[in-house]
Amino acid sequence: MNSLQKIIERTILASRYVLVVFYIGLAFALLVFAGQFVIKIVDITMKFPSADETAVLLAMLQLIDKALVAGLVVMVMLSSYDNFVSRLDSGDGDTPRITWISQLDPGSLKIKVASAIVAISSIHLLQIFMNATNVTNDDIYWKVVIHVVFIFSALFLGVLDRLTVIWPAKSKDREPPPRL
Repeated sequence: MNSLQKIIERTILASRYVLVVFYIGLAFALLVFAGQFVIKIVDITMKFPSADETAVLLAMLQLIDKALVAGLVVMVMLSSYDNFVSRLDSGDGDTPRITWISQLDPGSLKIKVASAIVAISSIHLLQIFMNATNVTNDDIYWKVVIHVVFIFSALFLGVLDRLTVIWPAKSKDREPPPRL
């Protein structure tokens, strides 16, 4: 039984390397997304002399949106790999370790992801407001409602994260519950 248990534990522990497939897939998707970013920059550059200020501003908001999404993907890839698969270590003394990666546990990563989603949603909402003449009132209403839901979700995650920090500190003063 003991050897079977060790085999099961090793198999479960080794299965974390399956996550690498997802991270490589995200890196490839990020490369494709970067290609779209470059295409958008070329498109803006080609339209520059004749484009009006609103069109340039909307295009810049799209670029900011893409940069936020790309940063979000990188943050998820790096911190998830560091938390679930293996510590990211440069291995040599010349390359410094990225210290913020080890500070992102799954709870704080969720908050950062929720904050990034709110920022991305804000940019989309701003684009809609700037182009309000071409959008129906129903569309504007539902996009605002969805944005407010994102805001409350991020706030709720923040409150939950704060409670998980406060609760263990308070529970240290109490006796542990009796074991049955």
